[in-house]
Amino acid sequence: MKSEWQTVRAADFMDFNPRLSIKKGTVATKISMDKLRPFTKVVPSVEQAEFSGGTKFANGDTIMARITPCLENGKTAFVDCLKENEIAFGSTEFIVLRAKPGVSDSQFVYYLATSPEFRNVAIRSMVGSSGRQRVQQLVLENLELTVPKLPEQEKIGRFLAELDDKIALNERVNDNLYAQAKAIFSNYFINIDTIPTGWEKGSLLDIASYLNGLAMQKFRPDERETGLPVLKIKELRQGFCDADSELCSPGIKSEYIIKDGDVVFSWSGSLLVDIWCGGTCGLNQHLFKVTSKAYDKWFYYLWTAHHLDRFIAIAADKATTMGHIKREELAKAEVLIPSDIAYQNIRSIMNPIFDLIISNRIEAHRLAELRDELLPKLMSGELDVSSIKI
Repeated sequence: MKSEWQTVRAADFMDFNPRLSIKKGTVATKISMDKLRPFTKVVPSVEQAEFSGGTKFANGDTIMARITPCLENGKTAFVDCLKENEIAFGSTEFIVLRAKPGVSDSQFVYYLATSPEFRNVAIRSMVGSSGRQRVQQLVLENLELTVPKLPEQEKIGRFLAELDDKIALNERVNDNLYAQAKAIFSNYFINIDTIPTGWEKGSLLDIASYLNGLAMQKFRPDERETGLPVLKIKELRQGFCDADSELCSPGIKSEYIIKDGDVVFSWSGSLLVDIWCGGTCGLNQHLFKVTSKAYDKWFYYLWTAHHLDRFIAIAADKATTMGHIKREELAKAEVLIPSDIAYQNIRSIMNPIFDLIISNRIEAHRLAELRDELLPKLMSGELDVSSIKI
């Protein structure tokens, strides 16, 4: 019950940057800031590196970026990928949060750190020169928190962790499915000595249409409309739109509306290609919506992804402030187009894989939305975790 919650100083509830030791020169596990994904609990990868300095942490700790724009971009993760009693290290731009034994629960501490209340205080406390602003840790340490007793913390942490575990499982399954799809694609189209009879060469423009988005500042919603979120490079990179995403009129032409399962290719700035599964939105300029009337999604997605490294290299050579590629590069990008019989055989394998990948990503997005909706209500005591049925 909320009446049993208590108000405590954050530094009395959890430890900030607890003291741990790694001898300089020791090769240890390192978690880099750039490896963390936006608003993702799981640490996606680690590396072995010689320790010369940085924050230190262990399993059960929460690592939270303290510098702009990493904090605003949601770079906060829960460490559970280390060996027993192993100490790892990372950027000096992390704040490490650790549950106090008998006082706080480690999962609850992580979700507290990702809650809007805690994040907003951290972001508002940032000081320093533009582009290098950092959280004032003392502000966080002195923050007054209203928290439940330890057993209730454990229930809340366990409930939210189950949602994140399902999201992480979907991502692992999709990583495996995509690896299979890429291997099959390479086997049929890339790692071959001769072009099979009946196959022909073409370009990306022969298999798909690449529609550039709109300058959405010209298509804002009027006062009578409920705006659509705008899909820009930031949203494509993080996989979803958020409260800071710009809005556009829902009355834009239908071809510029992106829906789950659409292939989107960022051709300027940060070049990447992805299958969007972050909900309905409007396509901004500098992004292509990739479609085809003749070929399946897997075919033009994988061919576009195949040429991505070359496109990135071309963009990097541009003597401009924002690297990009021109449409003519799409016409130069060679593809192999199989015979009708061969294509039907390959699509019978690939379509189910991609259908499952998209289904898993849509479910993961739905679970993340549910988690984000419930998290502030659970962390504030507005909702009793025992009353939630999913």
